[in-house]
Amino acid sequence: MIPIPSGVRVWIATGHTDMRRGMNSLALQVQQGLKRDPHAGDLFVFRGRRGNLVKVLRHDALGLSLHPTRLDGGKFIWP
Repeated sequence: MIPIPSGVRVWIATGHTDMRRGMNSLALQVQQGLKRDPHAGDLFVFRGRRGNLVKVLRHDALGLSLHPTRLDGGKFIWP
């Protein structure tokens, strides 16, 4: 579980993302595609093609980090 402080925005990238991409290329996608700063403290969520893998990119006091999560019980369906 990722603790989320109050006031943090969560940005969800629509469509599917190539899950072979790492932290730097996802941060570049945030800058170019979403026109946001990946170092601003917001959470950016990316979903794989099959929907069972989610990657969360976030920046906190320690730096930029990437949290991959495999959903065992089902799929993540976009709202």
